[in-house]
Amino acid sequence: MHISEGILTWPVLASGAAFAAAGTAVGLKKLKTEDIPKTAILSAAFFVASLIHVPIGPASAHLILNGIVGLLLGWAAFPAILVALFLQALFFQYGGITTLGVNTLLMALPAVLCYLVFHPLIIKKDGYTASAAGFAGGFLSVLFSGIILAAFLIFAHRAFTEVAYFIVSIHLPIMIIEGIITMFCIGFLKKVQPSLLGSVYGFDGSNPAITK
Repeated sequence: MHISEGILTWPVLASGAAFAAAGTAVGLKKLKTEDIPKTAILSAAFFVASLIHVPIGPASAHLILNGIVGLLLGWAAFPAILVALFLQALFFQYGGITTLGVNTLLMALPAVLCYLVFHPLIIKKDGYTASAAGFAGGFLSVLFSGIILAAFLIFAHRAFTEVAYFIVSIHLPIMIIEGIITMFCIGFLKKVQPSLLGSVYGFDGSNPAITK
């Protein structure tokens, strides 16, 4: 879901870069030293997930994993996604350097929004509620990214309207797949390493805040 270079105007690119820089600054400020390895692993997972992609006009379709990145990292999703996108643009020419800010914004902002909405449910609830929150986080993060991408394309040129709608629709299977992946990842971590999900857990990984 990368926007290629030469599509957006410079004011849009500059605005996207400014918002991405602000989000990255907040993410770095909130990033704890002990969370750096987790952030690096999730950044690498995000990088690898996008290697297999299908070009669609001025964008592309592929697994994104921004939902699981957001739910596990919160605001640190901004620097994690920024680094992965930079390396993708540098080594594989996915997206581009000039669109780095816009691409970071359209993938990291939905990740953070889903973190703010669904992370409390995941760490405080168990069973179906936590699973549903995990699925929603994975599904909606891709949906919101598609909507933001479509808005950027339509704003750039009305000729991209049909392409923008098509890009959102073609990502529907990916939304479902990512929802399922995120749901199972969250369920697995709650069982084997719940401390990775949030500070509400005790040092030993126990979760006294869970309510049935």
